[in-house]
Amino acid sequence: MASLQKKAQVIEKTSFAVVSLLSYVILVFLLFVLGYIFLQGYKALSWDFITSFPKNEMREGGIFPAILGTLYLMIGSSAISIPIGVMTAIYLTEYVENVKLLSFIRLGINNLAGVPSVVFGLFGLSVFVIFLDFGSSIIAGSLTLGILNLPLVIRSTEEALLTVPGSYREASLSLGATKWQTIYKIVMPTALPGILTGIMLSLGRAAGETAPIMFTCATFFTPYTPDSLFSEVMALPYHIYVLATAGTHIEATRHIQYGTAIVLIALVLGLNFSGMLLRYKYRKNVSNN
Repeated sequence: MASLQKKAQVIEKTSFAVVSLLSYVILVFLLFVLGYIFLQGYKALSWDFITSFPKNEMREGGIFPAILGTLYLMIGSSAISIPIGVMTAIYLTEYVENVKLLSFIRLGINNLAGVPSVVFGLFGLSVFVIFLDFGSSIIAGSLTLGILNLPLVIRSTEEALLTVPGSYREASLSLGATKWQTIYKIVMPTALPGILTGIMLSLGRAAGETAPIMFTCATFFTPYTPDSLFSEVMALPYHIYVLATAGTHIEATRHIQYGTAIVLIALVLGLNFSGMLLRYKYRKNVSNN
């Protein structure tokens, strides 16, 4: 018995050491990538770089239109994916009782999550740009990114809702609350930290996708800021892609490519940090209540 216990302790310590080592390896690799990007692009960073338009054949100036376009696409895609995704997750978690139907819907959602982003781009091009005649525009890109993010929002919201103890629902219903009142006032506030996690991840994904916007809304350069939902836009990921692969001065703009990447990473990290703060705030409120 003692030998078995000693063997179990050795296995536990070894497993812990391996997991810790792998965690540190991932952290080192992440810091290496971020450090390399920063060293390559920090010279491009300035207030003028953030607030001005590109000029001199993209070799000088800033990336303000690309930042603005990225924000527009994030807002537009979230306006599509968040309401539909959250309500779908509520329906699947709280209302669907047919197990076969639930399995079929979840299978479709999982398959949709596995579709490559370039396929979503081609879908957006065929349906929104050509068939609905939206042209290359913010609305076409937002709808495409919104559909792309739907599986992520649905699954993360479902997982958050499933973590809410069933006793919360039973207690609310026993006090005379309706099912919707229980969901709206008890289940949703309790699951909100987890729901916010999925929303922030979807926003970060919308900010970093290239293939879907390449076919639906992105342009290499425009001298104007968008004035309607039917305007085409510059966007940070597409700006990096074009400068690095199809620009006329690839080597001369190398520092701008990495500088743009730094801004995009900072934007995504800022979203994640904001999400952490919101999750902490709502988790604290839930525990106090």
